[in-house]
Amino acid sequence: MFPPPPLDHAAVVRRAVNRLSRRLRAERLPDGLPNGKLAALAHLYRSGPGTAGAMAAALHVQPQSLTRTLAALEEDGLVTRTKDATDGRQYRIELTRRGFETMARDVEYRDGWLRRRMAAELTPTERELLRLAARLLDRLAEDEDEDEREDEREDREDADDEPGRSRGRTPGDGRTGAHSKAPGTPQKEAAGGEE
Repeated sequence: MFPPPPLDHAAVVRRAVNRLSRRLRAERLPDGLPNGKLAALAHLYRSGPGTAGAMAAALHVQPQSLTRTLAALEEDGLVTRTKDATDGRQYRIELTRRGFETMARDVEYRDGWLRRRMAAELTPTERELLRLAARLLDRLAEDEDEDEREDEREDREDADDEPGRSRGRTPGDGRTGAHSKAPGTPQKEAAGGEE
């Protein structure tokens, strides 16, 4: 006889997330993209152009597997590859208009299914609760390594701000010279959105 499934918070959330994830993967257009290709396009949409190595790390996939996926996407005109201006050994992968439209069509189909299920099964209060829970799930899904790298960057910046350690900062604004912007100039945001 096997023991019953665990009922602690982590196990309950894991099972629910896995079940919904499997269901959403199953709810796809007959000619929809395979999940690996859709994930790559969605990543480029959210994060903007990047290298294959950075994408593989963010998507938690093997670089060789992603290389094959990107080659197929490029062949279909859904992404472009261009030499990196700062490192000629690297290629920058970018989402094309056709890639965006293909991804958006697939995502809207799945979102439509989920929207209908939520309307049929959940009260307005439950739908709002689920939307708030989605933010918490996003936080849990963030890459711990990226969090650690961000902490290290902040520690270095704090050290740079110590008196006598300007390290090429532009006087008066606290920014590094090569990346300084005029005060009040908005930072360019990476392509955003939801899968």
